[in-house]
Amino acid sequence: MTDRVIEYTVLAGTASTRADKLFAAEFDDVSRARLQRAFEAGQVSFDGVTIDKRFKINRPGLLRAVLEAPQFETAPSAVDLPLDIIYEDASLVVVNKAPGMITHPGNGTGENTLVHALLHHCGDQLSTIGAPDRPGIVHRLDKETSGLIVVAKNDTAHHKLAAAFSERQTFKRYTALVMGIPKISRGTLKDPIGRHPVMRTRMAVVHSGKPAHTDWQVEARYGQKAARISCRIHTGRTHQIRVHMSSLRFPLLGDTTYGFKPGRLPDIKVPRVMLHSTELRIEHPDRDELMTFLAPLPADFEALMAALSNP
Repeated sequence: MTDRVIEYTVLAGTASTRADKLFAAEFDDVSRARLQRAFEAGQVSFDGVTIDKRFKINRPGLLRAVLEAPQFETAPSAVDLPLDIIYEDASLVVVNKAPGMITHPGNGTGENTLVHALLHHCGDQLSTIGAPDRPGIVHRLDKETSGLIVVAKNDTAHHKLAAAFSERQTFKRYTALVMGIPKISRGTLKDPIGRHPVMRTRMAVVHSGKPAHTDWQVEARYGQKAARISCRIHTGRTHQIRVHMSSLRFPLLGDTTYGFKPGRLPDIKVPRVMLHSTELRIEHPDRDELMTFLAPLPADFEALMAALSNP
């Protein structure tokens, strides 16, 4: 078993916040008890200087914690699962993730995550950051979200890619199917997103939330039933597109968590939350080259759009 390292790049302009609260907000899969043990063991630092949990972060820098592996935690095994590889070299691999595939192991997951598949495909050629449960994982997609995800194959690439995502130096465009027809063809949402004040497993537009920026544009309309929209996200908040579009009263098809009502499409089967990571642009971590990756809409998207097009 291996300790897990978590890192968070604090950006300029971040409000003064206690270190433990920053970690808790950014890594909601890490228990408070496990984080507390890291602080007590002197395994948390800011720009290389050991800090305690009450230390307030009020300037840019790198917040880092080494989390001791729980006794029950074991490294996931390599499993031969199908992967749609868009691009691969010595530093990174870009995958078109299938809908329904979980990004990394967690409580209650089986041996069918993207990490299990990557361990089989890449062997030991994955970044050790995030090991043992999420080696190479720079960012994640929800289980039901399909499309582009980039994975680091060494630690240097991981640090550079993680910083690019944290500092908003990437271009991320998604395609979504939403319930209803917006009256305007495009718009911008900058409402802050944070934990729902009552239902803590959900996110919501809340005044105390973190800045979130989504640009959206209608690509197609299906009668009065639904629309296909393109969303560019400038920030990476949890459930950002789902929350922002729901706040406009255009929830994503299949997203019962944020307001979709299956009864409004009684004769059409919606297989999942209809969200797909369509385009990703990143600078290669080893060379001065801007790379653009595209992932076509999956079969379930195409089938649902065909069903929506029928009168």
